[in-house]
Amino acid sequence: MKIGMICYPTHGGSGVVATELGKELAKRGHVVHFISYQLPFRLDRYQQNVFYHEVEMLAYPLFKYPPYTLALVNTIAELAEREQLDILHAHYAIPHSFCAHMAREVMEERGLRVVTTLHGTDITLVGSDPSFNRITRFSIEKSDGITAVSESLRAETYDTFKISKPVRTIYNFVDTKSVFRIPGSRTEVGCPQATCKVLVHVSNFRPVKRLLDVINIFARVRQEMWARLLLVGDGVQRREAQALVEQLGLRKDVLFMGTQDNVVPMLSAADLFLLPSEKESFGLGALEAMACSVPVVATNIGGIPEVVVHGETGYLAPVGDVDAMSRYALEVLSDERKLQRMREAARRRAEDFFGSERIVPQYEEFYQEIINGATDN
Repeated sequence: MKIGMICYPTHGGSGVVATELGKELAKRGHVVHFISYQLPFRLDRYQQNVFYHEVEMLAYPLFKYPPYTLALVNTIAELAEREQLDILHAHYAIPHSFCAHMAREVMEERGLRVVTTLHGTDITLVGSDPSFNRITRFSIEKSDGITAVSESLRAETYDTFKISKPVRTIYNFVDTKSVFRIPGSRTEVGCPQATCKVLVHVSNFRPVKRLLDVINIFARVRQEMWARLLLVGDGVQRREAQALVEQLGLRKDVLFMGTQDNVVPMLSAADLFLLPSEKESFGLGALEAMACSVPVVATNIGGIPEVVVHGETGYLAPVGDVDAMSRYALEVLSDERKLQRMREAARRRAEDFFGSERIVPQYEEFYQEIINGATDN
């Protein structure tokens, strides 16, 4: 198949999943064309059957903001026509799915299929906003095939938009052959001894991720044991987080790592992953942590309970319940046998349920169903 992959190039989960999916499909002999405004960060080396096409925007004084969506429609249409694409796979309903539909109209090409993958904020934040609700629903309904990254998001899509078309759940995945625990990483974060525990959080530091809860949980752990906290990422709450770290006297124990293209070394140094989000459609960061044999303490919302098994690969608590999450963290970190059992269970679940070998063929099968005209769930 010839596939056009439309995605954001940034460090968010949708961009990671789209890029990794394209790379895996290329390994299986498909030709994948990535379309975005800059090179996706995971396309860091040449790979056979993988191509990148930059959306170039017109710089014209009339436009206060460059018309990205119009440029994207034009790029998609030209590429699809030139390369005779079979599938346009849009990650996010707005603007990517909408632009794919418009490109198909421009081409007057009815044979080109559009698959839309819903990742979360396109439904829970953007799509549910009244100013985007109708156009989001239009983009979903016009798609030949629709997938959601969790059962939770699938249910929320039906509830929010009352759509009639079936939505297929295809989970996010991780390549467990390349994402695994690397020995020796603890020394690099100044915590080489087993008695020093390392906690890690990876996100875009938006309020929905509840970064301050992460710090407050760590503060309670630090009162009981020697520990370090690695905060990987950047965003609007960084300054507020730094101020809280100073206020709590944790400056020497909290490392702001900034945005990282490769999080495996930091996850490999960790004993526990913290994810106290108030919304999370899947929790890709938690899955990558589990692939690196790191248990997870998280909130029991959205798709997280579909990834993390309470009491087996980590613990789940209500949003904002810092007391419960602190207790769970201490329970895991103070019992080496339990920590080891959860390490092994976390890695095993990542391999057995969310490995690329299991998930990517589901996309292949779905594409083929759509090309053949079958859209039933």
